Amino acid sequence: MSKDYPEDYDEKTTSLAGQRSLALSNKLSGVLSVSYADPEIRDALRLLDLKNIQNTPDARRSIRSNLQKDVIKCNSSIVQEFGQVAEVDAARQENAPILDELSPLLKDKEDLEKKKQLLAAFNKRFVLPEKDLTVLTSTSEAMNAEFFAVLDRTKQIHADCQVLLGSENQRLGLELMDQSSRQLNNGYQKLHRWIQKEFRALDLENPQINAFIRRSLRTLAERPALFESSLDSFSEARKHVLTDGFYNALTGSSAHGDPTLKPIEFHAHDALRFTGDILAWAHSATVSERESLESLFISEGDEIAKGIRAGRQSEPWSALDGESFDGRKALYSLVNRNMTGVARALRQRIEQAVQGQDDPLTIYKIANLISFYRVTLTTLLGPDSFVVEALSSLEDVALRQFAASQSDQTATIQAELTHTPPELSVPDALEETLTQVKALMKSYESSLVPVESREDTFKPILSQTLTPVLESCDRLAKDLEAPAADIFLLNCYNPARSTLQSFDFAQWLIDRIDQVVASSTTNLIDYQQAFFLHVSGLHPLLTALTPLTLSDDQDLLQVAHLAPFQPAALLGASQTLDDFLPSALIDALENLKQLNNTILAGDVTSEAASRFCTDFEFVETKLTAVDDVLAARRELGESGTDDADHGNQKDSGCQDKVNDQQGEKIGWVPLRSYYPRTSGEIRVLLS
Repeated sequence: MSKDYPEDYDEKTTSLAGQRSLALSNKLSGVLSVSYADPEIRDALRLLDLKNIQNTPDARRSIRSNLQKDVIKCNSSIVQEFGQVAEVDAARQENAPILDELSPLLKDKEDLEKKKQLLAAFNKRFVLPEKDLTVLTSTSEAMNAEFFAVLDRTKQIHADCQVLLGSENQRLGLELMDQSSRQLNNGYQKLHRWIQKEFRALDLENPQINAFIRRSLRTLAERPALFESSLDSFSEARKHVLTDGFYNALTGSSAHGDPTLKPIEFHAHDALRFTGDILAWAHSATVSERESLESLFISEGDEIAKGIRAGRQSEPWSALDGESFDGRKALYSLVNRNMTGVARALRQRIEQAVQGQDDPLTIYKIANLISFYRVTLTTLLGPDSFVVEALSSLEDVALRQFAASQSDQTATIQAELTHTPPELSVPDALEETLTQVKALMKSYESSLVPVESREDTFKPILSQTLTPVLESCDRLAKDLEAPAADIFLLNCYNPARSTLQSFDFAQWLIDRIDQVVASSTTNLIDYQQAFFLHVSGLHPLLTALTPLTLSDDQDLLQVAHLAPFQPAALLGASQTLDDFLPSALIDALENLKQLNNTILAGDVTSEAASRFCTDFEFVETKLTAVDDVLAARRELGESGTDDADHGNQKDSGCQDKVNDQQGEKIGWVPLRSYYPRTSGEIRVLLS
């Protein structure tokens, strides 16, 4: 069924649709043209986001009305709050007089709070709490780490008071400094008394106690007078402990001693061992004492030095003022004082042991032992310590006792050396002396005497022991004939040299002995050479030739006229030589059979034989030269030849006897034919 519309219906419809489309287009254009950088738009969108509005048709239709309701609600709240403000303002106007009166009170309260805070801060920095003050000064409170913390706090307060002295009103600073000074002094006095108490029963080998005491001493070093007083107390306590320990070791009376260890006095009959045990104990005690205290004065010496430097400012009258603290020197001083009692007791006991001895060797060994420990302890305590001084004095006592005892013994030995022993052997007194000297030198060799001064140091010992005995042997030798005198001297001096040669510090005496040995050896060689010359018959020939110069033929021709070179004399000398040669060395060694050193006897004889061969060669050479001159002149027919022949035949009886033996008459015979031995043959036979 069709419906009738007005004629202009289509136009109106078209116009309305166009308007709607235009409105929608305008809205879209408006929305799209909005800038999202605008703060209001961002706030609006953020607010919508907080509302959690769902994107539904109902929500879109009611969003405007809902937002308007919220705005109205907010405005209502604002109006209510403004009403409350108005009420408050009214109340304030009513209470204004009261507030005016309360303001000064509030300000005073604020000032009081500030002063209270200031007072609390001041007390915290400059005033010790009562509890800390008790810890610092009360003797009933234990000494522990808290004490040192409070003491450091008090020292800081005392230092901080310097700031208060810079203000206009110095009274408070002076009062606080005076108060903190008294507190510090009381604290140091407490520390000093505690250290003295601990020192009375201190076990140096307990590291825990040692560590705490070291800290206490480092702190107390800030008061040099108290520090020195503590060391004096410690030294006195240790002196008694060590002295008691020494007497306990001597007598074995300690209740805590090892029952298996014998007391030192058990060996009092053996002076050397007794002295050695005493010195070994003293050395061990010194080393232990030094090691126990070394950590305090060496490893922590710098801390003590710092404390002493700080203490000088508070105690300008201190005895340590002007001296730098030397940890090693302080260590030496303290150990030295600790060992004072031991040094006195040690000196008394060892001196008694030395004075009760008569044997010089034992006394010298004791002196040498004392010297060894003296040098050793000097490196531990220094040269000025009581122990070292006591040992030096004991060493002098022992050496004086040795000199006196040795002098008596030497006098006794010299009195015994009144005659030469049979067979020129070494005197028993000399053998005993050499045995003693060897023991003395071995003892001295083990000492710590510097090498460069050893000879000078031991020289008086040799002068007191061996030298007088050797001089007595020299006197005995002067009463003997040759070669007995030289044999006796060699028998005495060679063993002496053998004894000394192993020790370089006896070189001065070895040199003197070598001179005597060389002189006696030369004398024996001369004696043996003379023996060879006389027994062999060579001596007259050599004696006759020695005065002649034999520089030309005339001198040589004179030889033929000399008596020893006449035919009979030469024949006799030749026969004597032949008889001598077979047993020459045996006969010569028989002269030295009393010489203890057979090797030396052989060497002396060999040297004498060599010299004899040289002498024989000299005679042989001259005889040959004479024969050559005579032969040459006979061939030339010189008148001197007749004289020479006449000289050769001067003893006609002998010549006729020779001619008869030869069975023919010879007008001239060479001298060498009467004395035919050659030097080569002699050397072979005497080798």
